[in-house]
Amino acid sequence: MMACASLASSLPWVFLCSPRPRASIPRPPHPVLRCSSAASDFSHHTGKLENLIAHVQNPSSNVSIDHLESQVPMTGGAYDFKGATTSLTNEILSSPKKVTLVRHGLSSWNNENRVQGSSNLSILTDIGVGQAEKCRDALTDISFDICFSSPISRAKSTAELIWHGRDKPLVFLDSLKEAHLFFLEGMTNADAKMKYPELYTTWREDPANFNVDGIYPVRKLWGTAREAWKEILSAPGESFLVITHKSILRALICTALGLGPERQDSLSCFHERMFRATDVNNGGISVFTFNRRGEAILQSLNMMAHMYSNHIYHY
Repeated sequence: MMACASLASSLPWVFLCSPRPRASIPRPPHPVLRCSSAASDFSHHTGKLENLIAHVQNPSSNVSIDHLESQVPMTGGAYDFKGATTSLTNEILSSPKKVTLVRHGLSSWNNENRVQGSSNLSILTDIGVGQAEKCRDALTDISFDICFSSPISRAKSTAELIWHGRDKPLVFLDSLKEAHLFFLEGMTNADAKMKYPELYTTWREDPANFNVDGIYPVRKLWGTAREAWKEILSAPGESFLVITHKSILRALICTALGLGPERQDSLSCFHERMFRATDVNNGGISVFTFNRRGEAILQSLNMMAHMYSNHIYHY
């Protein structure tokens, strides 16, 4: 009790050390809804809900599902994020989709710090093979309907390793190829910077304006990424695996989020910086979900837990 008294004297908001019965406080009667607008809103949404129930019970009714999506707020479903980004398909999909993006394992030119681009000469290293196998093990409990991959060697080999043992289609898309970087491909970064300092600096610091003979690889990459998304999202099924390269992955991520490549104003400047700021490691895993309108939400970016443990993903 002495300790309690001392505490009470030092903390003026403490009144008693031991509890005592609280005085009975009369409770107000149950509130009566008097606001006619609130009652009207409740009735309004109830009517919409009744329409939804009627549609579910009678699918042949004339009430369109698109109309209901726009009228009835839905949580925990495919329409939570309506309008979050622009549609990548410009048409209604057959179902919501989930897309898992994976960057290929460490390649020989990654290891030698060379500019890779669209070259097919860089191959998967032993470390890269191990990374692909870790991805395969980490995704073993995820069901996929199709695997899409770049046909370039380092991505193709990664896809074949990850997809080993599955009986669903493995499809190679040219739209998942890496950006073409012309004569820089195969050069070490140090040599490219020394031989073509202005061009190399533009590629590293202002990629949207990097061009060779009037061809802008990063701007072209945005169009390629949109084409890839249309091919992927129009495929039958609901869960897809995509294996590709770092720059096209950045473009896929940015286009899904509605971010453009060009530095035309302060917002576009932010978009372009997102291209460089969005890093994806070898074997890194990112996940998007799409509603039926082809609008995306990024669920996870560059997950790497599987590279440092026997982690198995469930999502």
